[in-house]
Amino acid sequence: QVQLVESGGGLVQVGGSLRVSCAGSGRTFSRYAMGWFRQAPGKEREFVAALSRSGGSTYYADSVKGRFTISRDNAKNTVYLQMNRLKPEDTAVYYCAAHPISVVDRTPNYWGQGTQVTVSS
Repeated sequence: QVQLVESGGGLVQVGGSLRVSCAGSGRTFSRYAMGWFRQAPGKEREFVAALSRSGGSTYYADSVKGRFTISRDNAKNTVYLQMNRLKPEDTAVYYCAAHPISVVDRTPNYWGQGTQVTVSS
């Protein structure tokens, strides 16, 4: 069982930066592949970024590639999403997710409650 709690969302201007964090509970955190998804109003939840259990492999949606960076610190049971050059279309609720193998081609087993990111123009 893994419990995930996101933090760090907020209001930022176009072109600005923001880092959201996801703290996981349990001693098995490092055994999970982690990822970030987002859901904008009126839209379906979409994949944003993911990384492997070791953090050695990362994956990004085309819409955020080159602007967002996902990372993890297994010693702190935390996953981060650094978001740079933010655009209004990045406005969404951002969710952290976990799966024992991959969140890219598997449905995550665990989800956080989400954190709101709003990019204002």
